[in-house]
Amino acid sequence: MSEQTPPKMPYWHVYTDAEGVSRQELVHLERFKFEGINPETAPQWNDKMDPAPSVVTFTVLPVGWVGEWHENPRPQWIAILSGRWFVETMDGHRVEMGPGELMMGEDQNTKARDGKKGHLSGTVGDEPCTMIVTGLQVEPTVNQPGRFK
Repeated sequence: MSEQTPPKMPYWHVYTDAEGVSRQELVHLERFKFEGINPETAPQWNDKMDPAPSVVTFTVLPVGWVGEWHENPRPQWIAILSGRWFVETMDGHRVEMGPGELMMGEDQNTKARDGKKGHLSGTVGDEPCTMIVTGLQVEPTVNQPGRFK
């Protein structure tokens, strides 16, 4: 990657569609600018999100953990640090993620169907899954996969 070619960073966006069904789509952050974070630092590729109050939580999901059907408590970025986990949405799409992968959880306001509401998630394999979760205090959107570019 050169200084002239902005990178793209993939992430899974778990969202609610217009019918209240949770879905997930692989999209990309792509508004990177080559700049220093301040005048004293060397330039790097940055994609700055709009400012929003947030809560950072470090999470360790034990081996065999399953979070039954639930919605994300608020729109939140989830970055996997170690281990693996899966997320299954109401449309039946299941995605497994591991270290270095990124997800935006934004499936608020789903409508229960066939005993499912939001998403199902759990650990995969024989080690815990560690992650950093950054919950944003912003209004969730509906039917806007990839709203963060």
